[in-house]
Amino acid sequence: MSAATDPLLRLLIVDDHPIWRNGVARDLQELGFGVVGTAGSGAQAVRIFEAARPDVVLLDLNLPDLPGAEVTRQLLAQNSSVRILVLSASAEPQDVLDAVTAGASGYVLKSAELAELADAVRATAAGRAVFTPGLAGLVLGEYRRLSAQPERAADGQRHTTPALTSRETEVLRLVAKGLTYPQIAERLFLSPRTVQNHVQNTLTKLQLNNKAQFVRYALEEGVD
Repeated sequence: MSAATDPLLRLLIVDDHPIWRNGVARDLQELGFGVVGTAGSGAQAVRIFEAARPDVVLLDLNLPDLPGAEVTRQLLAQNSSVRILVLSASAEPQDVLDAVTAGASGYVLKSAELAELADAVRATAAGRAVFTPGLAGLVLGEYRRLSAQPERAADGQRHTTPALTSRETEVLRLVAKGLTYPQIAERLFLSPRTVQNHVQNTLTKLQLNNKAQFVRYALEEGVD
């Protein structure tokens, strides 16, 4: 679907480099997106966020005042339904993990083509997790922490991670790598509806509320 036929998506662009920030804003506006604000620092983004009311925040991680992960947490504290898409020059696994665990819905490198960025914005607005190819897999390979030992809950009782079927684990891994439902369906010879059902079943088992938390679980638990 082209941007011209999409409902107007409201974007807030946060980057401390004016040429980059203004260039991205101009390019996305030309594609039919609504840029409702720009900010050159984390504090400025937090300050104007409520008035701007964006659907998606394009956020650089390396800001002069607040780390991008902290900006993410503060914005989500104001409005938990906003989508945060990190747009960064860094491909470091720790940076990706920090962003996602803070609540970011996706992570795209600044080297992405404009069309790729536009697609990522639309996917993020639709609630899908988006990663530059290879980033999620890189993190998953580094953070292999599937629980082998039962954990102790707050009440002192021991519990184990809910058991996922092999198919649910496979779907979880592919969602974490940024594949769409149709792409997963094609790869696993399933219907998109079946893939969606697997995701919903897994969310229920893990007591997660959305796909951003779903991906965060995969990254933290090392599903690969």
